Amino acid sequence: MQEDFRLIVDLVLVLSVACGGGLLAARLNLPVILGYLCGGIVVGPMGLGLIKELIQVETLAQFGVAFLLFALGVEFSLGQLKKVQAIGLGGGTLQIFSTITLTAIVSTAIGWVTTPVQGIFLGAILSLSSTAVVLRGLMESNESESVHGQIMLSILIVQDLALGLMLAVLPALDQPSDAIALAVVKALLLMALFAGGAITAGIWIIPPLLKAVAKTESRELFLLTVIVLCFAIALLTEYLGLSIEMGAFVAGLMISEVEYADQTLSYVEPLRDVFATLFFAAIGMLIDPLFLWQHLELILGLVAIVMIGKFAIVVPLVLVFKYPLRIAITVGLGLVQIGEFSFVLASEGQILGIVSRQVYLLILGTTAVTLIVTPFLMKATPKILELLEKAPLFKTWLNRMDIPQEISANANLKNHVVVCGYGRVGQNIVHLLLAKGYPVLVIELSEAKVQLMRDRHIPYIYGNCASELVLEKAEVQHAKSMVVVTRDSMSTRLCVKHAITLAPKLDIVARAFSDSDIDSLYQLGAKEVVHPEFEASLELSTHLLQSLGETKQAIDLEIMNVRNRRYADLRPDLVCPLPILNASDYLEPSMGKGLELADTLSSEIPGSSKQ
Repeated sequence: MQEDFRLIVDLVLVLSVACGGGLLAARLNLPVILGYLCGGIVVGPMGLGLIKELIQVETLAQFGVAFLLFALGVEFSLGQLKKVQAIGLGGGTLQIFSTITLTAIVSTAIGWVTTPVQGIFLGAILSLSSTAVVLRGLMESNESESVHGQIMLSILIVQDLALGLMLAVLPALDQPSDAIALAVVKALLLMALFAGGAITAGIWIIPPLLKAVAKTESRELFLLTVIVLCFAIALLTEYLGLSIEMGAFVAGLMISEVEYADQTLSYVEPLRDVFATLFFAAIGMLIDPLFLWQHLELILGLVAIVMIGKFAIVVPLVLVFKYPLRIAITVGLGLVQIGEFSFVLASEGQILGIVSRQVYLLILGTTAVTLIVTPFLMKATPKILELLEKAPLFKTWLNRMDIPQEISANANLKNHVVVCGYGRVGQNIVHLLLAKGYPVLVIELSEAKVQLMRDRHIPYIYGNCASELVLEKAEVQHAKSMVVVTRDSMSTRLCVKHAITLAPKLDIVARAFSDSDIDSLYQLGAKEVVHPEFEASLELSTHLLQSLGETKQAIDLEIMNVRNRRYADLRPDLVCPLPILNASDYLEPSMGKGLELADTLSSEIPGSSKQ
């Protein structure tokens, strides 16, 4: 077969099996990356042997690595770095150094690696977690804005940023042992000079160039310019002795603060996804399934060691920054996996000869298994915490760490309204209550939001609203009402449960994140449960029915029926036994408060407004 035609056949074959593997993984609720890896294993030399020449495929896969890191650089911004604050910069940096140090010591002591340099390299690989897998899990559970979600994402941002430094220093580790320190210093100086040039170009050259190209209104020309910039800078870093991956990442950073960053990302993402698929499939082709099977017990042992080790490192670090043990455990369970960018480091390390093929294959197998386990582990985290809370010893420790950090001097602890959560919805509710002259006390765990309340002179308790100790400090037994609008469904349930235990007659209104939360929150004791998406549907329907000529009284009665039945009419799979309101129930006073709060909560959904 002709060489050029062989390449086309190989590309079609690789993309086809990657597509099939990704589809199967998605149906099994697993990361699609694992499907790409399995597809590569099937057609590679160690599988069915349908693709024997890997050089051309690996060359194209190199484009995938470059596009991955370029897009990562474009997505990163100084604005994100500012949001990271102490737990991200401090905790993330400590986590990376702790993981590298501990791995280097342990791996060298027990003979996994032959030199400390290999141990450091192995630690760098293990220090990275998967941004893609963790972010997907947080979004599926509506916890990306929760406290533990923000901590995870902030640490992941620091890890992604550290990847660029690792790729810059990596080639220096290929030097003789007596010259490594000098090589590392040289690499860092070279990177500093290159970074200075990149900053200069990012301020004075790149913006005018992209602006001139954008004025042509040619999508093709803009995309071509971006690709040329990406690979020209990547080749420059390769020429300077740094890596292509480092250059692609820096090229992305140069564009990240330009006004055309979003446009650039939208153009590059389709190419990135296609070539990244090739990269992960090419990694799969290098995996020997027979080797994995023969060393399955060792790989599973390594998985256990890695996950337990990373958990043991992350949890104390989160506690050091004065977050509750419950939050620390959640973050620790979310970051125990090895990330997809570890494949990039591992592949580069094998090429440079830093690790042997056997260690490389063990790294690939261990990484793949941790990625498989993570989604299930994140979903099981609430159950794990519930089980720990039932154990007397763990319950004591969980509650001991949930002590209030600070209470404002102007806090009114009698006949007040307790607001749990000071996000956008919580701020709206506090503003309305204060405008009406009601005493308010806000419970919030985010330092940034607590500082915002200090500036606004709003009474607050700095602590976890799910903690009985914090709720006791808030004097919920003397409160008139409590509103729970945290960004975490688990914390919401625990908050309602503990508040009802302390004050059985407390009037609690809570926001639900999922359909199942509605019934569970009512069962726990909430008097009113509001689901923002359903409320948006009701508000839109109200406007539509009014425009169609329905009377306001008939519409309000119908909306009250839906709310009284806990949105059962909007949940077709649920059979709700609650009665429908009749006309005599229409003016029942107890419904007013729930309707008013529903209006506030529904403002969170774009397009929902009171007509």
